[in-house]
Amino acid sequence: MSILQSMKKAAEQVTGVARPGRRQAADLVRPRKPNEFRFRDDGLVPNHSSWPLVVYRGAVRLPQDFDPAAVMEELFGANGWGDSWRDGIYDYVHYHSRIHEVLGVARGTAKVQFGGRKGRTLALKAGDVAVLPAGTGHQRISASEDFLVVGAYPASGTYDECTTAADHAKAVVTIPSVGRPRKDPVYGSEGPLLTAWKKD
Repeated sequence: MSILQSMKKAAEQVTGVARPGRRQAADLVRPRKPNEFRFRDDGLVPNHSSWPLVVYRGAVRLPQDFDPAAVMEELFGANGWGDSWRDGIYDYVHYHSRIHEVLGVARGTAKVQFGGRKGRTLALKAGDVAVLPAGTGHQRISASEDFLVVGAYPASGTYDECTTAADHAKAVVTIPSVGRPRKDPVYGSEGPLLTAWKKD
């Protein structure tokens, strides 16, 4: 997270200025059908063998009264997705083998490749939310200068960053053991994510 965004986040948490309450953040959610994308193991990026990448287009309204990053943070936090950060998306392929991740676009636009070499490039814009099951490769291809993402993680799991072929063998064993989150980061306990990510 950039120093400026860290300071802004800290100031908002202390003062409450430009930061919605959890109920206000929930009121900014729009009902959206999930877009699901499944990717195969490409030899470097394993992806998830059972669960798809889920993308909600325009799921969150971002009114000028609130800092858009704070809206995403409050929404995700209310649904049990924490350890949030504000930044961009790395410009190299990486994935997490021991935890799921949500990415909420707070500002700007970007093209992001999901799934590695055999994946798909998606255009994302402010208000979109992508929920990545463990193992899902992601990489920023291009972005507007003002592009800002809020990332967060469910309570269970441990953050790691995998980037090399050497990570692959361990990751294919670890990924299936990462449990399903209790709530959808946008829609809570009744969210579409829980249907898309079915328990075995």
